[in-house]
Amino acid sequence: MAREPLEIGSVAEGELLWQPSAERIARSNLTAYLKWLAKARGLSFSGYPELWRWSVTDLEGFWSSVWDFFGVKAHHPYERVLASRAMPGAQWFPKATLNYAEHALRRRDDHPAIIYRQEEGPLTSLSYGQLAESVAAAACGMRRLGVRPGDRVAAYASNTPEAVIAFLAAASIGAIWSSCAPEFGTESVVDRFGQIEPALLIAVDGYRYNGRVYDRTEAVRAIAEQLPSLRACVMIEALGRPLPKVPARTVRWSELVQEKAPLEFEPVPFSHPLWILYSSGTTGLPKAIVQGHGGIVLEHLKALALHLDLTASDRFFWQTTTGWMMWNFLVSGLLLGATILLYEGSPAWEGLEVLWRFAAESGMTYFGTSAPFIHACMKKGLAPGESFDLTRLAGVGSTGSPLTPEGFKWVYTRVHPDVNLGSLSGGTDVCTAFLVPCPLLPVYAGELQCRALGARVEAFDEQGRPLVGEVGELVLTEPLPSMPLFFWNDPGQARYRESYFAMYPGVWRHGDWVKITPREGAVIYGRSDSTLNRSGIRTGTSDIYRIVEQIPGVVDSLVIDTGVLGREGRLLLFVVPERPGGVDDALRERIRQALRRSLSPRHVPDEIYEVAAVPRTLNGKKLEVPVRRLLLGEPLEKVVALGAVANPEALGPFVALARGKEAP
Repeated sequence: MAREPLEIGSVAEGELLWQPSAERIARSNLTAYLKWLAKARGLSFSGYPELWRWSVTDLEGFWSSVWDFFGVKAHHPYERVLASRAMPGAQWFPKATLNYAEHALRRRDDHPAIIYRQEEGPLTSLSYGQLAESVAAAACGMRRLGVRPGDRVAAYASNTPEAVIAFLAAASIGAIWSSCAPEFGTESVVDRFGQIEPALLIAVDGYRYNGRVYDRTEAVRAIAEQLPSLRACVMIEALGRPLPKVPARTVRWSELVQEKAPLEFEPVPFSHPLWILYSSGTTGLPKAIVQGHGGIVLEHLKALALHLDLTASDRFFWQTTTGWMMWNFLVSGLLLGATILLYEGSPAWEGLEVLWRFAAESGMTYFGTSAPFIHACMKKGLAPGESFDLTRLAGVGSTGSPLTPEGFKWVYTRVHPDVNLGSLSGGTDVCTAFLVPCPLLPVYAGELQCRALGARVEAFDEQGRPLVGEVGELVLTEPLPSMPLFFWNDPGQARYRESYFAMYPGVWRHGDWVKITPREGAVIYGRSDSTLNRSGIRTGTSDIYRIVEQIPGVVDSLVIDTGVLGREGRLLLFVVPERPGGVDDALRERIRQALRRSLSPRHVPDEIYEVAAVPRTLNGKKLEVPVRRLLLGEPLEKVVALGAVANPEALGPFVALARGKEAP
């Protein structure tokens, strides 16, 4: 069912949209945790703000309470919680040994662990008992192929149960997992896996997307040929294609898991690498970000249970691929004994309703997605709450980019009036969010509810002074357990230090503009390295996109400020119209008037161009910084690695503009 889209400016930032009921607060995990703190530790707090301040001040007390409250199982106890508080270099839980997979597979009953759907297929499920058997068999198969603790297991795999099984099997051995989605091109995959020298490659022979079949056997062959460290290649036969001829030994998935075996878990140190994630890699090789078993167990238990309020009875979904950190975050729903929901395919297969239909048919209780997906549904006038039975939904999560106030309102008016809408902000760098939902707090339009427990988030000015009620750099002034252990192949941690600690020594600078509100919520305004500076006023790009992309006839947009220190530049807006040639004088004038009215005259672009597409990373983020550098005269090969771009052809108009005249 379609409804009229919400009008621009119809919702004010900070408008109260939802308050949790007394009953919801009483049964929340966070309330249970507060009661436990009072009983077990003799600690009581007047409300969430006071609890947060304790959690970021007494780091040892807080993180040990997370360990005890969730019953983290150690094979060897820890000596202390935090041996060193330095950033980088914090040392968490020395001497403790544990295993992530052991915590993910505590449950062994008939309760569904995974519910899966491919865009054209039926719902299928795998119980916790079946999952444990499959993981044991896969781990046995990996050991037969020579995989040992510390070896890297790389996966070129779709969002399927096999990927989850393979990850847990690798983790159970103490091997280090890393994955890329099969839509990644050969160069992008080799840029990532080539750095970590995997012993085993697990690859899919193809996948289906938006009704089309994509054969990846040739890509698998090309990838394997460029990974001389491989001892074996395991093929998941999604399409039944012939096995590719690769230098390493090749076996079918069915052969890997053919032998039943007991489920065993290798006890590893708290900071033993669990997985390797990758930055977008728009310039140079992607950063290979290493995170550890213990840090991820603690952080994800905290985030999923205390903030998203998930329990073992929940059915938890996030719209993701194996190439985005949200896949890892989703899989950690198993740490709570919950059911994780996997969807493989296009979120717009035969219309944007497909994921809402999946929610209804699977009994989904938590719907995780991206802000662009919510905005697309809103712009189409969808009202999924009227078309599908979404009564079981208790939470909706949004991440990837800032969610507009209108996006917030749309969820409450068109999806479900009684859900905790959590707009999250964090990143691959920590595989979690710093700014999160809270089951005890109200939801205000455009505002992230709170700073996460244990995450000392501040907004800093250029001199490193904290701000409240003003926009500043998002920083963390205390360490988190899930911060990177290191970057792979980063001698002396030079790249690691430059990435986060160059601006404020000893303080993590994340690269986002944030405002901490007087009520201790937060608003994200986009990346600080792509900020707009108009007449001395800094503005996030999200302010522009919020207005422009709700104008009829506009599909997408990219805004670039070419100013540099000491010189104001031109404000350029690139618009993708609904149909070619749609950016005419009338649309340009509507855009100018909307920005002048909703923001200010300084936000009106100097020039508005039509483009066929906005260039994006493989994870769907707009290439704001590389395009800006390109327009300032830097050569294409220095500003972006084409293998990190989902649609490299979209860069053509920007290259032409940069070459056709002086930098704007």
